[in-house]
Amino acid sequence: MIETSASLDESAIAATITAVATAGEPLLVCGNGTKLGMLRPVQAARRISTAGLTGITLYSPKELIISARAGTPLPEIEAALAENGQHLIAEPPELTALLNSTGPKANGGTPTAGVSQTIGGIVASNLSGPRRVAWGAMRDHVMGIRAVNGAGELIHSGGRVLKNVTGLDLCKLLTGSHGTLAVITEVTLKVLPAPESTGTLVLPGLDAPRGVAALSAGLGSPYGVSAAAWLPDASLVPALGRASGSATLLRIEDFPPSVAYRTACLRAELASFADARILDDATSRAVWRAVGSALPLPAPPSAAIWRVSVRPSAGPAVLRAVADAGVQGFLDWGGGLVWLAGPADTNTHRVVEQTARAAHGTWTLLRAPDALRAAVDVVPPEAEPLARITRRVKAAFDPRGILNPGRLYAGL
Repeated sequence: MIETSASLDESAIAATITAVATAGEPLLVCGNGTKLGMLRPVQAARRISTAGLTGITLYSPKELIISARAGTPLPEIEAALAENGQHLIAEPPELTALLNSTGPKANGGTPTAGVSQTIGGIVASNLSGPRRVAWGAMRDHVMGIRAVNGAGELIHSGGRVLKNVTGLDLCKLLTGSHGTLAVITEVTLKVLPAPESTGTLVLPGLDAPRGVAALSAGLGSPYGVSAAAWLPDASLVPALGRASGSATLLRIEDFPPSVAYRTACLRAELASFADARILDDATSRAVWRAVGSALPLPAPPSAAIWRVSVRPSAGPAVLRAVADAGVQGFLDWGGGLVWLAGPADTNTHRVVEQTARAAHGTWTLLRAPDALRAAVDVVPPEAEPLARITRRVKAAFDPRGILNPGRLYAGL
């Protein structure tokens, strides 16, 4: 594979894409390569990286806005925000170790162990963590975006203020497009004050349906639950101590007196489900970092990993339906996000796919060997009317079809 220098600036990226488009050569688009194991493998002789396109270009704490070039590592952004008591709202998960536990060398690339994910990669994949259930997805907080399309043209949408009506809203279109429409070069995000304190209720021993009922009651309460998960095996999360069996988790974030009051009230309100214990701030933060990074998922390096999105009440049924195929998992987002791990073969994938469809949900094949990712649908195929729109959008942004071809859909 021909590597394009990671030190390219925005104009050089545009020039490179123009040249590649003229030649009609497929191009693998990435940042630090932490997500090369996701979705379908891209067959491309050339690779362009935004890893060298780094730096925070604007940070206005009072305006709750931060802008950064696409290759800026996530820890750098989080550190800058933390200095001002702020954070990224969608709580992007750290999945680098999970996605690269087998050391993928997709398309001739090198293993990415120990490398941080970039803000451009997070936006391009629309990754959101446990707080998504209360505060929305990453795409809901992208205020502005700069990118280079498949014709080498610089495009930008949105701006650097919260109240923004500048042009077409391409931010949501490009967020989650996985580099198939344009190479993101800069993003502007809304941020919020970080909570001073975090408390978590742990309800032990509930089965999945009863656990989701407790999560639903908590999320529907007036106490501002910001994350809700059900774990079948609490022992997989070291921060939970020596706990065994299932754990139903509900998080409350705010200033310390408010957290103390609201967790106590919620504990009393959910007493009919189980006698809950309340975790302190440090333990709570460790638990939710583990949940966000899918640590409770029993996933050996050889396993395939899926994320299934359904209505929360359907989460337990999904777990039951895939169990006979040797697939295990846990529930986040109040039951609406089902993390699954199981044998990396076509038959198991079909079981997951059919189960998601039966539950009127969607799925994403998050990790698997290249052969499996190339042979199956990694996201649900679109109905033909929607597929026609997708093809037209792809043609408008990438007329020669050179950017991450086949990443989401075969032949596109």
